[in-house]
Amino acid sequence: MQLFDWVILIVTLLFIVIYGAWKTKGSKNVEDFILGSNETPWHIVGLSVMATQASAITFLSTPGQAYHDGMGFVQFYFGLPIAMVVICVTFIPLYHKYKVYTAYEYLEKRFDLKTRSLAAILFLFQRGLGTGLTIYAPAIILSAILGWNLTYMNIIIGVLVIIYTFSGGTKAVNVTQKQQMFVIMSGMLITFFLILHYLPNDMTFTSALHIAGANDKMNIVNFSFDPEEKYTFWSGITGGFFLALAYFGTDQSQVGRYLSGKSVRESQMGLIMNGLLKVPMQFFILLTGVMVFVFFQFNPVPLNFNPNNKAMIEKSAYKGEYNALEKKLGDLSEDKKVINLLYIDQLNQDYDNPILRKELVALSNKEKDLRDRAKEIILKADSNSETNDKDYVFFHFILNYLPKGLIGLLLAVIISAAMSSTASGLNALASTTAIDIYKRNVKEEKSERHYLYATKFFTLLWGVIAILFACIGTLFENLIQLVNIIGSIFYGTVLGIFLVGFYIHKVQSKAIFYSAVISQITIFIIYYYAIYIFPSGEEKLGYLWLNFIGAMLTIVISLLLQWTIFRKQKAITA
Repeated sequence: MQLFDWVILIVTLLFIVIYGAWKTKGSKNVEDFILGSNETPWHIVGLSVMATQASAITFLSTPGQAYHDGMGFVQFYFGLPIAMVVICVTFIPLYHKYKVYTAYEYLEKRFDLKTRSLAAILFLFQRGLGTGLTIYAPAIILSAILGWNLTYMNIIIGVLVIIYTFSGGTKAVNVTQKQQMFVIMSGMLITFFLILHYLPNDMTFTSALHIAGANDKMNIVNFSFDPEEKYTFWSGITGGFFLALAYFGTDQSQVGRYLSGKSVRESQMGLIMNGLLKVPMQFFILLTGVMVFVFFQFNPVPLNFNPNNKAMIEKSAYKGEYNALEKKLGDLSEDKKVINLLYIDQLNQDYDNPILRKELVALSNKEKDLRDRAKEIILKADSNSETNDKDYVFFHFILNYLPKGLIGLLLAVIISAAMSSTASGLNALASTTAIDIYKRNVKEEKSERHYLYATKFFTLLWGVIAILFACIGTLFENLIQLVNIIGSIFYGTVLGIFLVGFYIHKVQSKAIFYSAVISQITIFIIYYYAIYIFPSGEEKLGYLWLNFIGAMLTIVISLLLQWTIFRKQKAITA
């Protein structure tokens, strides 16, 4: 980090915070604070929806995911465009028809208070946890690589978000996310083209894709029916569809974004924009990770990208054993470079040499074996070490190969992404707590200003809770891996409640409430016995399927319970 990088980073972040607080200060009532007075145009709705989902993990983990496993992760998003259409046709018109502040307010109108409260509590639990993770996950990576104090990082990110979210509510979130998306996409585009520029001079983009393909990084679609496969076409189009339907249709952090739209049509256009752009955006981020992989075919690469592990090994009795593996990797890297240059030369002559392709695969397998042996040494030195280094790959490239100024911009990208997701989370948590829990249970009549202040207070409270959770995050293991799993555990049940409410009119409150409780308990059990107790990569069920199972369980059990209730009532009247 040079002085210029610090200037770029600080100026970018301060501009976003100050602009957001200044532009949106002075909310007059709850509607203004939570719904932004329904003045948001469709393109801002679309950008806000995209920025809410694009957390810092997206820009740290996704390139690393592609570096290790290739483009297959894009299948995770295959169900998203279909979900956008369903939400536009069903969810948005109903939310606007009932003039709700939160998604869960609809459930009381359709069912009863306890069903609304159950859904709101499930949301508060998983989103409260998730918001803490959106702060903690990037903070732990930044602190590990840059040597910054982790607690200070958590507090800085949290406080920056609280300032403008407390000041302007939904308007502030929407306004700042426009600036954040500009910073994020500018930084990623510049980085992508710089990677291509850094590749050997006689190497074309097509040649780079060939090298990636030879190493099995370009396998985009997997039609396997194996439930143990995490990312397949079928899990994406079903589990991914249900996850997207639940997240964008029932999670207040997203629902709040398009409820602020000027009209039903503006909200719908914003979501369609997200549906059209989200998959290409994720494809591009994954492709950036693949290009980082190609780049490291010609440049030195560490045995493990997590600098904490290297520092720990240097102080352990296994230093010599680890250094021996590093030397082998260095020799292997030289061999890789030679073979890849020969392969490029053949490609330039329009000949895809199968012998060289086999050699590339063999060298990649040797490198993987060295990395696996290094992980074993790391665990011998410290059994609590996190050997999964996917989240550190992209950042290693940024710090070691990008020019001055761009490092500051990429740091601003990561922190901006963390801020955008955290701001949406705080805004949604405060809105749900104030409207669905506090206001609904207050017996006395209170003024609009009272509820405005209450919502602001809950924004501050949840901000402090999120920071505290991030600060004690080191008490838990593998938090970063939980980011995508947390939603899948809870979303299916909540989505099932909404789907029954929207489409199955015969099911009433008692049946849906108990079916949701049974479904959620069942999902906890399935998660524990099919995923949690197995080491990473050995799970018996891809976590995306939890969304589908949870929704289906809620629907089927509610129908069975309603049929049972109906039979009992019929027997009594007879």
